[in-house]
Amino acid sequence: MQETHSTANPSSETRAKTIRALGPVFIYFLAAGLATVMLGPLLPSLIQHWQILDEQAGALFTANFLGQLCGAWFAARNLRGSVIYGAALTAAGCVAMVWVNFALAPIAFFCIGLGLGAGLTAGNVIVGTAVSSSRARLIAMLNVAWSIGAIACPVLVRLSASGGIRRFFFLTAACLLATSLCAIAIPRQIPRAKSDEAEAETAPSSRTRLPLPPVLLVVFGTSMLLYVGVENALGGWLPSYAVRTNPSLRASSIALYFWIAELVGRLLVAALSVRIGEATLYRLCLALLILTELVLCMTTRLSPTNMIALAILSGLALAPLYPLLVAFMLAVTGNHPRLGALFACSSIGGAVVPWLTGVFSTQFHGLRAGLIVPAAGACVLLFLSTIVTRKPATLAEA
Repeated sequence: MQETHSTANPSSETRAKTIRALGPVFIYFLAAGLATVMLGPLLPSLIQHWQILDEQAGALFTANFLGQLCGAWFAARNLRGSVIYGAALTAAGCVAMVWVNFALAPIAFFCIGLGLGAGLTAGNVIVGTAVSSSRARLIAMLNVAWSIGAIACPVLVRLSASGGIRRFFFLTAACLLATSLCAIAIPRQIPRAKSDEAEAETAPSSRTRLPLPPVLLVVFGTSMLLYVGVENALGGWLPSYAVRTNPSLRASSIALYFWIAELVGRLLVAALSVRIGEATLYRLCLALLILTELVLCMTTRLSPTNMIALAILSGLALAPLYPLLVAFMLAVTGNHPRLGALFACSSIGGAVVPWLTGVFSTQFHGLRAGLIVPAAGACVLLFLSTIVTRKPATLAEA
């Protein structure tokens, strides 16, 4: 028995050391969450400040997520550097936003997105491939850190109101620069237990040029694209929709409720997935999301209480989807050098779906019509879930 204990102990110590080494990545995700969602609570003020239409405002989402696409594409080739330089580049974009007008704002948001795409993609791969036995749990906790940052965003917007938007961008830039310096502490080589090293060596895609077979590449790429698009369309436009429906509501409050609900949902992922299974949880959350969005699209008048309730339900339904989707994918791909392309697909969704929401809103004279776009995206996600949630061994044979 003593010999068994001595052989098991090094493995547990290595895993504990690995998790400690991931600390700077979690800290970065706090600041990244703040920067990723800032357009939502800031959008009503920006629209009023620049006197622009919804369609023009939607272009800011497009610029931001086109930047994320480019950043994500190359992130997997130098994971540590992507976190360090990604945080610094996002900070530079925030500083630029202090002085630019609307004509130059898309360039600043492109730089912000470029840094976020690189850092967030690298962080997900670092954490998702470090400890295979705790993959889903660690990714969920990483996204909890991101959600805390997202919750802090509308709070910081409200606290910065007296000093204007400039103060918000300066504070956000300072947080990102601090996390960039902190990320230097990420080891160049993350320590791994032997079982995790063995899995990395035998991953089905580790010896292939593409991270997945073509059909699965399309399915997972489309799912990533639609999830990020739906999340950012709802997180970005629900605050504006709430204010237009009920002037007594505040955009920052709706954004706060939405991101708090997403945080709570991600905290519950580990417990719920053990009880009802990851695949079942994924489908149930999609069904709840579709139902919530149908109510938003079909109801002409929503009371403040109902609006808040729908924002909370949307956040809760979205919460488990991304960590589960990434866990399903990394179980098949491992740490593949071309994995950035899959994460880049998610940035396309962030660029297109919120912009289309603004286009539909302008063309059909109301955000209620625009919200049909993320609702349709959620329906396609549910359709693709049959393939996404299959066991890795079954997917590898596809």
